[in-house]
Amino acid sequence: DDLPEPVAHAVSRIESESKRMSVLVEDLLLLARLDSEPTLDIVTTDITAVVRDAVSDARAASTDHHWYLDLPEEPVVAPGDRNRLLQVVTNLLANARTHTPPGTRVTTSLRVVGPEVWIQVSDNGPGVPAEIRDTVFERFTRAEASRVRHQGASSTGLGLAIVAAVVAAHAGSVGLTSEPGATTFTVRLPGA
Repeated sequence: DDLPEPVAHAVSRIESESKRMSVLVEDLLLLARLDSEPTLDIVTTDITAVVRDAVSDARAASTDHHWYLDLPEEPVVAPGDRNRLLQVVTNLLANARTHTPPGTRVTTSLRVVGPEVWIQVSDNGPGVPAEIRDTVFERFTRAEASRVRHQGASSTGLGLAIVAAVVAAHAGSVGLTSEPGATTFTVRLPGA
């Protein structure tokens, strides 16, 4: 409180950057662990609860987006690491929040499709630029064109790489379809 305004601002920026760097290091360590020897706590997991919790957290984090759930009547259960799957859905929702403008509709759906469980996060935002669609799940890929980060949002460019690594460690896959007004990330996991 006793610091002059410029010094207080500089200290605040240093603290903010320090937190951002800590998140970056944690994300890189997670990716390194998943690359070398994925250790997941695979148990029978209520995927419905995972999706519901992630969307609830997204609603609390951002009231300027419209968050919707599309869940089947019966709970969906599959083998998985609950915490890592929660991280997958949370990262997909954070990606939508970061790269779409306020007022965007984001719908998270869950389906059993044949032997697989599908988690889809769809938004009606500006779309993923064509030039990064093929690399969007690679480390440090960041959208700078039409799917611009909105003011104040920070991104390490690792969120979707973590999604891909965690899903692959579950013997699943993740894909993207996108055009202006309709972007969908689809996670496919082995079912029960």
